[in-house]
Amino acid sequence: MAEGSPVLPAAPLLHPVAARRPLPPETPVHTPWVWLVLLLPLLNVLASLATLGTVTASLGTLGQSGTALSSPGYVISFLLGWVVLALSVVFSWLDYGTLERRGVDRPFHWAWSFLAWPVYTIGRAVIVRRVADGRGTAVLWASIAVLAVSIAAGAAAAIILTSAILQSVQQLPAVGA
Repeated sequence: MAEGSPVLPAAPLLHPVAARRPLPPETPVHTPWVWLVLLLPLLNVLASLATLGTVTASLGTLGQSGTALSSPGYVISFLLGWVVLALSVVFSWLDYGTLERRGVDRPFHWAWSFLAWPVYTIGRAVIVRRVADGRGTAVLWASIAVLAVSIAAGAAAAIILTSAILQSVQQLPAVGA
């Protein structure tokens, strides 16, 4: 800044954010809905692992008519993923409404669950922890645990599928030459 330049005052906030009022200590911070949002992805993980055998078996027909993408296991996993997403959104909405009725000012909005369930559950845990004097972190830790299990199961499935694909590719007849 050059010498003699005027110092401009900081711009005022156009929309100041009001502090959230704290919840009374006896107010419950967990709802059945948030636990359903957390547990639904495990159902999807279990279904994906259960159908992994049919998906890998169908990879043997990779060079023939009908691909692995039309196997019953893949279709079930695919459709179940959409059902889990839809139910997660509905349960997040129900949880949001329950928190509002219990007196939480501006709970973390349920629409964030459209991105992915952990966005809602982690954001919810942060808001609830602030207004409930540190209570409500069980949802945060459960979210982290479910994410860890999901990532581990996904990595295992990716390794199994990659191995099956490589075996299928090796069995394809040579082309050209």
